[in-house]
Amino acid sequence: MQHFRFSFIVTAFCLAAAFYWGGVTGAFIALILGVLEVSLSFDNAVVNAAVLKRMDERWQFYFLTWGILIAVFGMRLLFPILIVSMATGIDLAGVADMALTEPATYAHHLEASHVEIAAFGGMFLLMVFFGFIFDEGKELHWLGRIEEKLASFGKLESIELIVALGLLLVIQHWLVPEIRLNVMVAGISGVMLFVVVDSLSALFEDEEEGEEFSSAVKKTGVMNFLYLEVLDASFSFDGVIGAFAITQDVIIIMLGLAIGAMFVRSLTVYLVRQGTLDEYVFLEHGAHYAIGVLAGIMLISMSRHIPEVVTGLAGALLIGLSVYSSIQYKKAQV
Repeated sequence: MQHFRFSFIVTAFCLAAAFYWGGVTGAFIALILGVLEVSLSFDNAVVNAAVLKRMDERWQFYFLTWGILIAVFGMRLLFPILIVSMATGIDLAGVADMALTEPATYAHHLEASHVEIAAFGGMFLLMVFFGFIFDEGKELHWLGRIEEKLASFGKLESIELIVALGLLLVIQHWLVPEIRLNVMVAGISGVMLFVVVDSLSALFEDEEEGEEFSSAVKKTGVMNFLYLEVLDASFSFDGVIGAFAITQDVIIIMLGLAIGAMFVRSLTVYLVRQGTLDEYVFLEHGAHYAIGVLAGIMLISMSRHIPEVVTGLAGALLIGLSVYSSIQYKKAQV
């Protein structure tokens, strides 16, 4: 329970602030948004844990402190304002004022940017999924021969890039001509960001020992931290837009999503400290497949509306099946 102590403190503060801002209704909506954020982001916590366990305690602490500030104020408040500003040409102060005084207009502009957001976030998450699926170094394969065969394709240089960009080319043909260029730019940007962060992290991990190794560990911690923040941002994009279906009050949305983001981070640290990924060996597999499904849903949502409940149920089902498979695997090893 100690891993969630700070989360409960943040929850109490956010609910108090929501009550002050919007009364009982505001506090209740903030709580609902927090619960939805946690339920839809469990797969995010599992993948975060897989990265976080490679980081030392100092960077784990940064992830839980600085990281939450970036996640709440940066990704769930300032970044949407920046997106609307870039889409409309209105300065940041004007968009911030719009968010507070004309939330319906602000929500409309943010929704209008959904295609670019979905393309960017969807392609980044797709690269995360492909990076796992085409990893020839995996020793355990949840789907048996099928997954083993897919992993063997990892021997091909840049197979993730080839498949991801190929899919992006195919997808854009199903979109109306007016948005194809924006989708291509946003999608390629998501792929490029993943490649840059992932490549730099791999570069620092390969540094030689000694003084250079010490510096490399530090740099690797930075890159993993940035990777986790971008991953969190990709998960949060649709959550921010979807939150407007419940309320158009940006303050309540920020407070509610802050509750969820804090618990997701605490859950990530808990999974690392308890060795849960070692205990449930297929949990990481299930989480990555859930990310693959989420990426697909985000890309499909550029032309069709997909209810968030579909995303949540798909993720929960895959996580549940991976836990069951892990238990069965452990029994078979006894």
